[in-house]
Amino acid sequence: MSPRAASRLESLGFRDVYDYAAGKADWFAAGLPVEGEAAATPVLGKLVRRDVPSGRLDEQVGDLSRRAEAAGWDQAVVLDDRGVLLGWLSQDALRSDPATEVAAVMLEGPVTFRPNEGIAETASWMDTRQVRSILVTSSDGTFLGVVRRQDLDVAEPAGARAEA
Repeated sequence: MSPRAASRLESLGFRDVYDYAAGKADWFAAGLPVEGEAAATPVLGKLVRRDVPSGRLDEQVGDLSRRAEAAGWDQAVVLDDRGVLLGWLSQDALRSDPATEVAAVMLEGPVTFRPNEGIAETASWMDTRQVRSILVTSSDGTFLGVVRRQDLDVAEPAGARAEA
């Protein structure tokens, strides 16, 4: 909203007013609070698992693989110093030569989703492609976490997939 509109809302007594220049779609994609009809739609942001192991480009696969195994994960992500997603390591990549640098075996530019994506639509997309998990990022590429396919079943309202 414009600075003028934000100022007017504040003058009317609204306390949580934001001058957000990027726009409504980006606001939703950032997982920021929403009201009205959009607030009732089940979205990925509520299901994101943030405990996925992460590593750096110059790290050895063996180090990241041990952390992933200890945490109960069969995948890992590669992040920069600001938390921007650079790549993804599958179970097979984590099993590669432990002395190899992560950068050599990671999948660069993996498909990502925004936290405001609908659960039913995402479940359908995952089923069509036989994908077990997806990566969720903000619009600036900051890694937010992973959503597993089985988590979507728990979160979907009854009958939602039949309608999708």
